[in-house]
Amino acid sequence: MARPIWTGTLSFGLLNVPVSLMTGSRTVDLHFRMLDSRSKTPIRYERVNAETGDEVPWKDIVKAFEYKKGSYVVLEKEDLKSAASEGREAVEVEAFVDASSIGPEYYEKPYILVPGKKAEKGYVLLRETLKRTGKIGIARVIIRTREYLSAVMPKDKALVLMILRFPQELIDVSEYKIPEGGISQYRIAPKELDMAEKLIESMSGEWKPGDFRDEFRERLQKVIAKRMKSKGLVTPAKDDADNDASEGTSTNVVDFMALLEKSLATNKRTPAKRRAVGGAKSKAKKTAKKAAPRKSAKKAVKKVVRRAG
Repeated sequence: MARPIWTGTLSFGLLNVPVSLMTGSRTVDLHFRMLDSRSKTPIRYERVNAETGDEVPWKDIVKAFEYKKGSYVVLEKEDLKSAASEGREAVEVEAFVDASSIGPEYYEKPYILVPGKKAEKGYVLLRETLKRTGKIGIARVIIRTREYLSAVMPKDKALVLMILRFPQELIDVSEYKIPEGGISQYRIAPKELDMAEKLIESMSGEWKPGDFRDEFRERLQKVIAKRMKSKGLVTPAKDDADNDASEGTSTNVVDFMALLEKSLATNKRTPAKRRAVGGAKSKAKKTAKKAAPRKSAKKAVKKVVRRAG
């Protein structure tokens, strides 16, 4: 079962709902390694000094910002810490806006908010209220030390947290040559417009995500299976150990009516309890595996697909 990225609270007004932040997407790309064509051994990337060609150990590497070509300003660890957001496990809703007011270009990545134990009432209260009002919550959230802008919205029975792009990350369409003006300026005849509308209507239907597949990935899997039959496996794979994530729950009983009335009266948001960022994350240990005996192509392909998924 998937582990939560963090366990904390979803706060709006004076209400705090214990939740766990869970990944809402997965990478299904097939990953490739670069090998030396002569010996079929993996190629390793090294940290090399551009002038001397010598490998540089991690302890001698510093981060720097290149403010112009070939000119750098070195940043110390203290500089980076001072700019980092203070770690806190909370989704702090700052405002509610119409769901239709945010363009699709702002949405980036989905996460799923899962209620903690005995937190179902507050979770359902927010979910159903958002559905009835057609609103979504705009919040700030810290994920792995970085602060993001996000939107909390209902999706079927769940509350989904969508990471939003900041305006500075978007390219204004005015930077590109986009045709302006109406249909008359481009000599589009009414019959052409009418035919285009009919074509769109004839191709219209319900959105069924299951009808669409990653056909390139499927074809590539067949190519891999064919290669494995003719050439066999070259090197054993290595798995990275999963990072442990702490889990927590809350069992406090809340008087929601009192908190809602107080929130309306004060029109203030209760900031979530701040927590200091912990120490550096423990590095995942890599376990070297002994070379496995040659397997049938069918079993090997299943293994490749599972890793890719």
